[in-house]
Amino acid sequence: MLKPWWKLVQFGFRLLYNEFAFTYDTVSKSVSLGAWRCWQRTALNHLNAERGARVLEIAYGTGDLQIDLHNAGYQALGHDLSPYMGRIASRKLRQHRLPVRLSRGMSQRLPYADAAFAAVVSTFPAEFILASETLREVYRVLQPDGRFVIVPNAVLTGGDALVGTIEWLYRITGQRGVETPQTAIEALFAPYGFAAEVLQEACPRSVATVIVARK
Repeated sequence: MLKPWWKLVQFGFRLLYNEFAFTYDTVSKSVSLGAWRCWQRTALNHLNAERGARVLEIAYGTGDLQIDLHNAGYQALGHDLSPYMGRIASRKLRQHRLPVRLSRGMSQRLPYADAAFAAVVSTFPAEFILASETLREVYRVLQPDGRFVIVPNAVLTGGDALVGTIEWLYRITGQRGVETPQTAIEALFAPYGFAAEVLQEACPRSVATVIVARK
């Protein structure tokens, strides 16, 4: 029974990131009880890059964090596999009269030069973000002392029925699991040259997890 269910879940996520990408912002806001943008923006607190620095966002989705990066004074670039997300993000950036610096492809083969970025960021990516090929590529494109900042998940707090229902939905769609200890995160990143730590950031009715990996 589990195998067909997980296939259905994976199919649903594929649609959300592609043909149904136009629903992504609404879905994200709903399942976070309005905290989604706060969860994304927690990454900005850990970039440790100077204004004007080049920052790459992997899996930029509908482009909201691209806008945040621009507004924070960075030269923001984005890389995503979905052409549907690319169209939405490009439209948002143009509406804000911001430069569109987006590329399409897999994160395991980034089309950028060595040491091109002061920081790389990714919020709520799929498992590919921790693939060995991805970590090698991110390390390659980061400048010395650069940071790879990932917001992998966030947890709603409070004991009301709505929070309980949404957290149940996260669990049955595979977005909740056994919490990974700090030592395991360190061990995961260390072979690729990173020193990593796990931090927690408070948001309305929730707590976001942030992984900061230093080159």
